Amino acid sequence: MKRIALFPGSFDPFTNGHYDVVMRGAKLFDEVIVAIGNNSSKQRYIPIEKMFEVMTRLFEDQPNIKVQTFKGLTAEFAREVGAQFLLRGLRNTTDFEYENTIAQANRQVNNDLESVFLITSPLLAAISSSIIREIHRFGGNVDQFIPFQFSEIADSAGQ
Repeated sequence: MKRIALFPGSFDPFTNGHYDVVMRGAKLFDEVIVAIGNNSSKQRYIPIEKMFEVMTRLFEDQPNIKVQTFKGLTAEFAREVGAQFLLRGLRNTTDFEYENTIAQANRQVNNDLESVFLITSPLLAAISSSIIREIHRFGGNVDQFIPFQFSEIADSAGQ
């Protein structure tokens, strides 16, 4: 059976930390689906369509990494795409507490879904999408924190 992992997130924007988790996950699983979700409690800084376009190009040379968008429950989407594993990155204990709660809820919705946590690489642990958005909002250069040039999405950011 093909081992498929789903790496869900709002990826607003997709960071070097996210990229690191995907690439490490691609060594552990036959396929990694990077799933850009629409978090109903957050207003996006970068439109999903633009983030999808940039991320698809980012992984175009990686045959076992796919990028998709989704709405609704992560655990249900995992079932739809045949993912048996939910891949998540942990930067700190706060992430662990949050992800542990989410993992338990996902298991209630989809009992066949196993959460797998990768500890973020130390050099990337301080990076978060919200910090990157804030730096960009105030005119700072964020290219060192993301695996593409922010100019690729800058026209649509903050709208």
